[in-house]
Amino acid sequence: MAIMITDECINCGACEPECPNTAIYEGGAAWRWSDGTTLKEVTIDGGQTVSGVAPQTPVSDEYYYIVSDKCTECVGFHEEPQCAAVCPVDCCVDDPDYRESQEKLTAKKEWLHS
Repeated sequence: MAIMITDECINCGACEPECPNTAIYEGGAAWRWSDGTTLKEVTIDGGQTVSGVAPQTPVSDEYYYIVSDKCTECVGFHEEPQCAAVCPVDCCVDDPDYRESQEKLTAKKEWLHS
């Protein structure tokens, strides 16, 4: 499963530089598939292909957020999710809407960094 940031986030930013996939963004900031990955273009739901550098709509305007499709829970990089390890208010938690096996997380890491 991916990690999510709850609304208890104090916007300290400690988590953002820890993400090996650059899946964490400040509230209101547009995100890009190519940030911290090797992705040049991505086929999204519905079969549409988008440029990896095209800005995507922020997930949250209020606090830091994690792009679930880029989160690998640090699999292949660290023993545990680094955002959760450094969060001073424990608001980086498992996202129940994105359950993924170890194998799927490993495959996602390989896809992001092929």
